[in-house]
Amino acid sequence: MPRPPSIDSLARSLADLGLPHPLLVDAARRAVAAGEPGSARSIAGELAAGLLQPAVNATGILLHTNLGRAPVAVSQDGRASTVELDLRTGRRGRRGGALAGLIGRLTGAEGAVVVNNGAAAVLLVLATLAAGRSVVVSRGELVEIGGGFRIPDVLVQSGARLVEVGTTNRTRLADYAAAVERDDPAVILKVHQSNYKMVGFTESVTVADLARLGVPVVVDLGSGLLDATTPWLAGGPPPWLRGEPAARQTLADGASLVTFSGDKLLGGPQAGIVAGAADLVEACARHPLARAVRPGGLVLGALQQTLLALLGRDLDAVPLWKMMSADTADVRRRAEQVAAAVGPAATAVDCVAGAGGGSLPGVEIPSAGVSVAGDLTTALRRHQPPVIAAARSGRTVCDLRSVDPADDPVIVSALTLAVSGRRGLGAADPARPGAPPHTAGSRGTGDAGPRALVVSDAAAHFQRPEDPAHSQPLEDPAHSRPPEDPPHSQRPEDVAVVAEPER
Repeated sequence: MPRPPSIDSLARSLADLGLPHPLLVDAARRAVAAGEPGSARSIAGELAAGLLQPAVNATGILLHTNLGRAPVAVSQDGRASTVELDLRTGRRGRRGGALAGLIGRLTGAEGAVVVNNGAAAVLLVLATLAAGRSVVVSRGELVEIGGGFRIPDVLVQSGARLVEVGTTNRTRLADYAAAVERDDPAVILKVHQSNYKMVGFTESVTVADLARLGVPVVVDLGSGLLDATTPWLAGGPPPWLRGEPAARQTLADGASLVTFSGDKLLGGPQAGIVAGAADLVEACARHPLARAVRPGGLVLGALQQTLLALLGRDLDAVPLWKMMSADTADVRRRAEQVAAAVGPAATAVDCVAGAGGGSLPGVEIPSAGVSVAGDLTTALRRHQPPVIAAARSGRTVCDLRSVDPADDPVIVSALTLAVSGRRGLGAADPARPGAPPHTAGSRGTGDAGPRALVVSDAAAHFQRPEDPAHSQPLEDPAHSRPPEDPPHSQRPEDVAVVAEPER
């Protein structure tokens, strides 16, 4: 029997994978222990594939929870930052204090405090205002916000007592008024049904009506639209956004506080925001729980850059709104060009994109993509960078509304290689030769294109989206819909419709 190679020499033979040597040693040891030294490379490759890394979202779900929801185009130098230092005085300042002013400018709130996610924002508010007291919630708003976390459970953890009113589908103002008189609640909590839609025989109560009951009204908006007028969009709000509650208008209607996520329709990093009356926000900021759920400097920096970009109407710095507001005709032209570059196996098709991420349930956003025969999603995931697409009815569709135009050459490369049966092995970041997926640099807002080297001839000659050449007619197949959203035939009109459930 031949002697197996030494662990060290086997690990060094894997150095081209870019993983740290100790991890390559682990892979080599596992392979030798299994009696299959030749499997060391695949073991190390599986380890690399399990690490956090950039990916191209071609699902058409713009806020895909599994892909981190809103893509964030921010960067930060490797220096200290003024997380809790006031440069004007040289003394310690409040963490995230400057963000309160930016949030106030965008929403009309008197004050704001930032925590690490939306559920934490609700927990902090209830613990501050209602511990040991009652909180009134409609039975139709006792939602589950993904991952098994439910509003009633969050409420119990805050120390408050739940008082349910109304029924699943109909809650009236009189139901709330009776609870206010009977239970002396600290808060009325209104929860936006941001991750599902209930239609048919339904009734709910407006924030303005609840505010007249004389009890602080806290509204969990969840999806985080800052202003229904979307002043950061030159053309105003798109029609599919109509009816989505927003922070500015909810506060204007009389809500004492609103809570919402930073990584949904705001378009920033994962964060939770409490905004509204200054005295209530101050009470939340001083609660001991506030320290346990506070975000770090990276999150605060990313959120600040996003808020400044919205105020400055710089959509290139807010990828979510750049994707959402992209003209459908432009997305269609890109799809035609990508399909032409891939070759006759690819077809440009009309698609319907969705928000996802527990936002805008049931809303359909016109889009376009590229369709190829067969389920090639595994091959696309193995491309570098990985491309995440949808497969349905025997075809694979890459919806380009959720793809940055600079990544169109990556789609060309991944599809070309997948169709030809080869595996995409795009080169690493040119700034960091040999870097594996988890360490490769990410594309900044000022870059001209993707970092990954295009490896197919078709992609190498790919024309930029602004080049109108290579057009072809579009189709409208049912299979182009992303898999997270069930087709209309599965939507009874008198039951709740669940979209992306994560909050």
